[in-house]
Amino acid sequence: MDYELVIKFWRKSLRDEALLATIEEELKQVLGQSAEVDGHDVSPREINLFVLTPDPRPTFRRCKDVLEKLDALQGVSAGFRLVGGARFTAVWPLRTTRKFTLP
Repeated sequence: MDYELVIKFWRKSLRDEALLATIEEELKQVLGQSAEVDGHDVSPREINLFVLTPDPRPTFRRCKDVLEKLDALQGVSAGFRLVGGARFTAVWPLRTTRKFTLP
């Protein structure tokens, strides 16, 4: 797995933080062996969900389907980087000027 995909949930937009466990389980089922859900971290403003993947864009599309199904896409942003890398490439939302960062 060459890339780390990070899905960021702004805490105020996530209707129920308990939903995060459901999201992780659904993603594990949908992604199967193609990617690995690698946990999450929590800060006062955001929750970051980590997914290791060989191909981040199609992996995010599959993740996005799960988030839409669970009505959890509102307020989400996502980006990826090489594992161990510092620079992110934003993949969601689809604005070209969007910059993705971690705290």
